[in-house]
Amino acid sequence: MSPSDLPLWAAWTIVAVTVFGSLLALIGSVGLVVLKRFYERVHAPTLGATLGMALIVAASVAFWSLTEGRLALRDLLIGVFLTVTTPVTLILLARAAVYRDRVEGDGHIPPE
Repeated sequence: MSPSDLPLWAAWTIVAVTVFGSLLALIGSVGLVVLKRFYERVHAPTLGATLGMALIVAASVAFWSLTEGRLALRDLLIGVFLTVTTPVTLILLARAAVYRDRVEGDGHIPPE
C-alpha cells in the first residue's frame, strides 16, 4: 500500500496525533523562553520533548504499520533512545547547577 492509498480516517488520526505531539514540544520550548529561573526552565522542555516525542513516534509507527501492512516497530528505537537520554541530561544539568549555586552561595537553591 502506498501512502496515497491510506484510508482517510487513518490519515487524519495520524495527522492529529502528530500535530498534538508537535504542540506539546512547542509548549515545552515556549516554557524554556518564558520561565525565569534555571530550575523552572530546565523542566519544561524535558516534559514537552518527552511527551511530544512519544506521540510523534506513535504516529510514525501507526503510519508505517498501515502503509507496509505489517507491524513496523523500528521507530520505537528512536523513542527509547530519546526517553532514556532526555531525563539523564536533565539530571546532569540540574546537579551541575545546584553545585554551582551552592559554591557561589546563592540563596535560591533547592533544599538538600
